[in-house]
This record gives sequence, structure tokens and C-alpha cells, in this order.
Amino acid sequence: MNCMEQKLRQELKEILEKYTKEKDNLIPILNDVQVKYGYIPQIAQSEISEYLSIPMAEIYGVITFYSRFTLKPKGKYAISVCLGTACFVKGSEKLMNRLKERLGIKEGETTEDGKFSIDSTRCLGACGIAPVFTVNGEVYGKATVKKLDEVLDELITK
Repeated sequence: MNCMEQKLRQELKEILEKYTKEKDNLIPILNDVQVKYGYIPQIAQSEISEYLSIPMAEIYGVITFYSRFTLKPKGKYAISVCLGTACFVKGSEKLMNRLKERLGIKEGETTEDGKFSIDSTRCLGACGIAPVFTVNGEVYGKATVKKLDEVLDELITK
């Protein structure tokens, strides 16, 4: 076991020890892991499976069912475009297409340098300011391609 894996296992142990070994603790544990690492690493799934005596397949099913969990690391700047009805009819698809073009990645991917990832969501509850996109949870409403470009330009130079 290498040094990084050892550190990860120790951090996971600290997360797991906050919880009893009841199956009902799966989602709170996954949430803590997601917050700490930005995704649910394979090794975490294995450790959780062993700790809670839950099959890996069941843990995988929960992770893939809930959109807040992800199996792949997100970029430093996680950008999400709302493709819900109100946003879509007001042009959110143009925002998504521009993101893909500018960053050279597809939805659900992360740039090679780890700086950006793009995703979509179905509704952020901000229909009154549609279309919207978020960067690390910060909402940008009444968005235009020009506004998106401005935000990207600022983030690229950070």
C-alpha cells in the first residue's frame, strides 16, 4: 500500500468512525466522502462496503441514483448548466454548447488540467432568472453566451 492510499484509508476511517455500522448511515457517509474528495473514490466504496456490510453493487446503485454523488473527480471549477424547461426555452442549450466548445470537453467530463468540469441539471429552482448556470454552486442568472464567456475568461486567468 502506497503513502497516498494509506492516507486515504486513514481519512476514510475517520469519516466512518463518526457513524454506527447501520445501513441507514450509507447516504450520510457517502455525502461526507463526496464533500471531502469531490467524488466517491473506488477505495471509499470498498471501505464503506466492508464497514456497513453492504454489497459494493448496492453502494454503486445508490451513488449512481443520486445526482449529488459522482464517481469521477470534478474540476476545480465545476460548472453546471440548467437544462430544465424554463431555462431550456430561454437558451440554456446555447450555454452548454458554448461551454463544450470553449473547454473542449463533453458534458460530464473534466479538462485534462483538472481546472474545469461541466454538467447539466434539470432544475435549480431559479426559473425566474432563467437561463442559469452555476460555478461551484454560485448561481448566474439571466445568462447569455457573452456573460458565460466573461465568467470563463475570469476563471481561466485565476
